[in-house]
Amino acid sequence: FRRRRCVGYEIIVDCGLSDCRLAGELFGYREMARSVSDDQVMRMVLELSVPDQRESALLELSKKREAFSDLAPLLWNSTGTIVALLQEIIAIYPLLSPPALTAHASNRVCNALALLQCVASHAETRSHFLAAHIPLFLYPFLNTVSKTRPFEYLRLTSLGVIGALVKMDDPDVINFLLSTEIIPLCLRIMETGSELSRTVATFIVQKILLDEHGLSYICATAERFYAVSTVLSNMVVSLVESPSSRLLKHIIRCYLRLSDSPRAREALRLCLPDALRNHTFAQLLEEDTATRKWLSSLLYALGGEQTPSSSS
Repeated sequence: FRRRRCVGYEIIVDCGLSDCRLAGELFGYREMARSVSDDQVMRMVLELSVPDQRESALLELSKKREAFSDLAPLLWNSTGTIVALLQEIIAIYPLLSPPALTAHASNRVCNALALLQCVASHAETRSHFLAAHIPLFLYPFLNTVSKTRPFEYLRLTSLGVIGALVKMDDPDVINFLLSTEIIPLCLRIMETGSELSRTVATFIVQKILLDEHGLSYICATAERFYAVSTVLSNMVVSLVESPSSRLLKHIIRCYLRLSDSPRAREALRLCLPDALRNHTFAQLLEEDTATRKWLSSLLYALGGEQTPSSSS
């Protein structure tokens, strides 16, 4: 299980997790992309539809996907390929509850998810990916609670697919995710997942908030707003004991965006955690100028307060 690739590496970089050593510790080595011919790629894509050859094809294509820019359209337009990837996903549903997912099964389905992430992030296939409601097949994975490494890897890779979608800043993506109740799934992971999963889940909520429709949706009712703000507040409290500058960055950005809503701004004046108002995270943010400015802007929006380091 240690020799697994960093599936979802691109979204992890966007979340501020570009430390290759950290990624290596969590996922194993990242194999360098090798040159690959069109014929080789086509052969491996065709092998996805052959049950006896599928596992090796999944492994090889997931390794080489960055070396072939048109892999996503090829996967989408080749006969039976997407069905084969969905079969891999559905095949492990019985292992989710009661939790019986092995490292081997997790690695295999995560290779399939890596190919779906490729499809989700490509401009030519993203709209088709959404129209087919393929992200819904991943929601059972996000709904798992087991903290074993196979399940954590499965959740993180599934989050990588959703993260690849929101990274595109496409309003259709946000509308789809809101209509399919992605936020409660992300909130659960934000509270109970590993640091890496929590960071990616928070990044997804952040991107939803940065969309005008997303902000309006979350602030439309007190119930939705307090569901999000309560989880963010609990995360801040947990960071006092276990600091993470990466995670704190996305939490502060979520709060700052919430403050753009007049109703949410009034509520935040009462429920913003004290740890964000005082000097608790001053040392953690000492070298993060952007996040310090976000925090300073947030406190100013809520009543003119500023962090001691905001002028530095």
